[in-house]
Amino acid sequence: MNVPIRVATTKIIASELAELLLKQEPEMTLIIRDQLVNPPTWFASFRDLTLYCNVFLKDDIVIESDDPDPYVRWMRPRGGMDFVEDFVRPGAEDGVHLDTELNFPRTVITDRIAPENIHRLIAKIRFCRGLA
Repeated sequence: MNVPIRVATTKIIASELAELLLKQEPEMTLIIRDQLVNPPTWFASFRDLTLYCNVFLKDDIVIESDDPDPYVRWMRPRGGMDFVEDFVRPGAEDGVHLDTELNFPRTVITDRIAPENIHRLIAKIRFCRGLA
């Protein structure tokens, strides 16, 4: 007789835990420079990076661009907007920057997002998050 009560209690606790996890606020914002969406970036690696940062690091991901329209038109049909929240003007958002040059504190510098550097980028993003 105690077994059904435990199962029901476990289901309630699991559903409350899932609800709590879904309500968590984002930890930080990852700001990706628009130039890093273009080749030589591998688009699959871009999606892998945004998925990892959004799901596991609980980051909001935005693309920093002066002219977002061409990027939206190119990214949306390819699934590039799945984990990207929005586009922002350069310097408008605070967080960890992924850029081609050092323009802000807490910037990870790279020339592309590709399979050979995605683990290094994730490690550096995680390190920069700790500097906040």
